[in-house]
Amino acid sequence: MTTDEKYMRTAIKQAEKAGAIGEVPIGCVIVYEDKIIARGYNRRTVDMNVLSHAEINAIRKACRKIGDWRLEGCTMYVTLEPCPMCAGAIVQARIPRVVIGCMNAKAGCAGSVLDMLHVEGFNHQVVTETGVLGEECSQMMKEFFRELRERNKKKQEEKTPITGQ
Repeated sequence: MTTDEKYMRTAIKQAEKAGAIGEVPIGCVIVYEDKIIARGYNRRTVDMNVLSHAEINAIRKACRKIGDWRLEGCTMYVTLEPCPMCAGAIVQARIPRVVIGCMNAKAGCAGSVLDMLHVEGFNHQVVTETGVLGEECSQMMKEFFRELRERNKKKQEEKTPITGQ
């Protein structure tokens, strides 16, 4: 197992925590000098806060741990490609390297929809590694949304009265 796979496994465990509370299963860890200094998972619905993404939660904790808003020298491991908000926070925090499990064709901003991590006009660009344990990360997302569709379908069927036709 590579170092990237080891830390992505920890990010996957964070994603599983999100899934266990009904959140989209996205997890994140931030590593500094080969030690995990922060963990985060998606908590938007539970916290009723649009900012409560895995990456933002982990960045907040890492900044407290480091004692600075700059996270230079850190590597972020995240199970799903960051959205625009999280990609912006990564650039602002000066995180030099981000390892991504699976890409997000609908909202990803590390190359799928936009590539905010490599904009030459910004004062910071990020080295990215994609596809680390990608199949496992992707499968976790697919299972979550399949189960969500099934639950929603059941709810809809329970609400719809039988018309006798």
